[in-house]
Amino acid sequence: MATQDDIERYIEEGIASLDPKYREKIDNVAILLEDEPSREVREREGLGPDETLLGLYHGVPLSERGDGYGIGETLPDTITLYRNPILEEAQETDGDVARVVRETIWHEFGHYFGLDEHEVRKRERIRDGE
Repeated sequence: MATQDDIERYIEEGIASLDPKYREKIDNVAILLEDEPSREVREREGLGPDETLLGLYHGVPLSERGDGYGIGETLPDTITLYRNPILEEAQETDGDVARVVRETIWHEFGHYFGLDEHEVRKRERIRDGE
């Protein structure tokens, strides 16, 4: 079973695996690790009892930031990864927690760069050769 330290290392590796031309544009983003999505997050995202999230981006996408973004105090955007759903997903597939974390990081940074869910999934299929 992957430990907290393992998952934190996988997060770092996932960020490092992003294409450098995108990675260098990342600014003002905090990566959080929580066990499960909160009740409030579940409600806001419209999740049913048997649904969950592996990760969640919250903030102002890079593509929507205007000239005034960051003037004054601007809280960082957040990407939250959910430990238990990630471990469950890995167990249900190939057991590779690092892969699930890496894919979740890729997915959530897609949202950070302004892609909606449909576009992120489309690009995932292209990336995966489907």
